[in-house]
Amino acid sequence: MKNYSMKNISVLTLLAVIVTAYGCAPKGPAVQAEFTAPEVAPLSEAVIPTPDPRLGLGAGLFDAEEAIWNMELVSTTTPPEDFVGVTNSDLAFQGKYAFQGNYNGVIIWDISDPKEPVLVKDYLCPASQSDVSVYDNLMFVSGEGFGGRLDCGTEGVQEAVSDERLRGIRIFDITDIENPEYIANVQTCRGSHTHSVLKDPEDDENVYVYVSGSAPVRSEEELPGCSTDEEDPNSALFRIEVIKVPLDNPTEAAIVSSPRIFEDLTKAPQHGLTPAEKQQYQDLYDQGRFPFIIETIVGPFLQVGNDNFVRAQLTRIVEERGGEGEPTAEDSTYLRENMQAIVDELRGVTESDGDEPGPDQCHDITLYPEIGLAGGACEGYGLLLDITDPVNPVRIDAVADSNFSYWHSATFTNDGSAILFTDEWGGGGGAKCQDTDPMEWGANALFTISDDNQLEFQSYYKIPAVQSATENCVAHNGSMIPIPGRDIMVQSWYQGGISVFDWTDKSNPVEIAFHDRGPVSAERMQSGGSWSVYWYNGMIVNSEIARGLDIFDLKPSPFLTINEIEASKTVKLEYLNAQGHPMFKWPSTPALAKAYVDQLDRDNGLDGTSITAIRQGLANADATTGNAQSKILSQLAEEVGEMAGSASDSEKVQMLANTLKDLASK
Repeated sequence: MKNYSMKNISVLTLLAVIVTAYGCAPKGPAVQAEFTAPEVAPLSEAVIPTPDPRLGLGAGLFDAEEAIWNMELVSTTTPPEDFVGVTNSDLAFQGKYAFQGNYNGVIIWDISDPKEPVLVKDYLCPASQSDVSVYDNLMFVSGEGFGGRLDCGTEGVQEAVSDERLRGIRIFDITDIENPEYIANVQTCRGSHTHSVLKDPEDDENVYVYVSGSAPVRSEEELPGCSTDEEDPNSALFRIEVIKVPLDNPTEAAIVSSPRIFEDLTKAPQHGLTPAEKQQYQDLYDQGRFPFIIETIVGPFLQVGNDNFVRAQLTRIVEERGGEGEPTAEDSTYLRENMQAIVDELRGVTESDGDEPGPDQCHDITLYPEIGLAGGACEGYGLLLDITDPVNPVRIDAVADSNFSYWHSATFTNDGSAILFTDEWGGGGGAKCQDTDPMEWGANALFTISDDNQLEFQSYYKIPAVQSATENCVAHNGSMIPIPGRDIMVQSWYQGGISVFDWTDKSNPVEIAFHDRGPVSAERMQSGGSWSVYWYNGMIVNSEIARGLDIFDLKPSPFLTINEIEASKTVKLEYLNAQGHPMFKWPSTPALAKAYVDQLDRDNGLDGTSITAIRQGLANADATTGNAQSKILSQLAEEVGEMAGSASDSEKVQMLANTLKDLASK
């Protein structure tokens, strides 16, 4: 039990005075309003249910078993006919609309009623991966694959060189949301795997699009200037593209710079096979098979030589030793022992001299224009960029990590003091959440950002649930949820589902909610799960690769109270893009004040007696209106402000006092 201090007594006395003053009104004596304090508990007690309900979920496409904790599934909507069975990709939002990318084009939903999203437009225009962004009356769509057509045709492009191919950014006018008008495109040498839309706070005439393309460089015959020469200062490698889009004439959009933000970086260290894969390699070897490893930018892959390849190599070995007839057991042993070297030679892989070039492309670049920074997840590195000059981003810092395979995306905290990078180990196609997989692989890496803009590693986070061998599972796209005073994120993990976690303490991230479905197939790996999930204006919206669009709401728990959830819903955005980071701003509301009180209670930021007294004061204010309410809030604000100096969390107590003062002045 906490002791009563003079400060406690002061608060209780204050509230008694407030009630007495209120009681002088003509309606007669007032009683203190009843209130119920929400249950709160420290995050150290946020233990997932036992046994974890995500384990062993039944498989199925639209009938898989589901597990959910501290969330509510509000609706699930299947894709329109032309998009069923085709990969759903990323999301963007504007007003009441959600824009869902799909390898066949873009699906536009009206989500004003989260329980029943309404299809507004299914725009058929194939091109992988159709990542989508919006600004004002414009929609931008990425195209990278070799089959995308300039005319949005569905027949693909068969020729190696073609003037009909689209690899870059499509631009649509969405003034009439039901009839998007394809008005322009900007072609790039490597296409657009993803892109980021930057609205510079100092420039109201243009928006800028940062293009990340990871596919091979196209032929100069198809697009002049596309060089693959690493020594060429104008090479299409080792650069990103910046497109300038004049808002009054978007058809004039064009590349204005190709920043070489990878300059002087060398190849980053990478991890090898998992312990389970190493054992699998040995088992295959012992069985007389011919295993080898293929190193890629998204990590190592264990492969086994097929019969035709093995037969061809054994024939060559027999010929080279001058033999005749069938290969011997010694020939097979020689091939097995030298399989890796033979494959490397055929692929043109040479031994590293320790100075190989670093990444030649980013996967995602998350822009936070309000603080002038961007986070680049760039294959083998995490980059911090200065974007105060949007045409000429400058690398400030770069970090590498041998536990990471493929740096995929980045998320800032609202105050810009920390950043989280994800590792899409294996490109998102592997089952990397099995019980034999290290927790540091296919995970998130959390960094703080120092005052001089240096990245400082703090910890890793990976979903704690074990997934099956038929579920692709690694860290993927997510966003911050505007819970005031805390850093809470919702994130996709492909068929690992959705995880909501608190990383306010950067050294100890904690899961506080989740949703998961069983695998698409119990017999074989079949792609599915959450591609991306984002908070938008009180909703959590999920792009499910195989199943459509999900909308969730958060449910109160001791680790996230109803007041904290309601305070988050007071934040309203005009639009949200996957690789754009908005700065959340909370209006002063009773929910905000109560959220701060709940947090002070949970974290022992203020003693229990003071917490109770403040809650009583807020309840009394809720029970009245006008001048009487203002007086209660004003006196409460003054008293809480005096507590700040001696409180264990003085900063949050002062935030509460400021909120109360704002409420009193309304």
